[in-house]
Amino acid sequence: MLLSNLDQLHTTDLGTERIRKNLRLDTDDVVSWCKGKIKAAHASIKRKGKNWYIAVDDCEITVNAHSYTIITAHRWA
Repeated sequence: MLLSNLDQLHTTDLGTERIRKNLRLDTDDVVSWCKGKIKAAHASIKRKGKNWYIAVDDCEITVNAHSYTIITAHRWA
């Protein structure tokens, strides 16, 4: 379901800054970066309650299942 709705994926201005800081990204287009990670063949996508959790490479991306808002993302140590 998440993969078929990637065109609806978005985040807020605060979400952009939070994701950029947490992942130490050097990009202005955080949504496109996250879409690329979510589409990766090796990404693990699981739904728990109201959110999707995507584990890929060295990070986890959290997306609201109803609004398709990227809430946050974190790197694993």
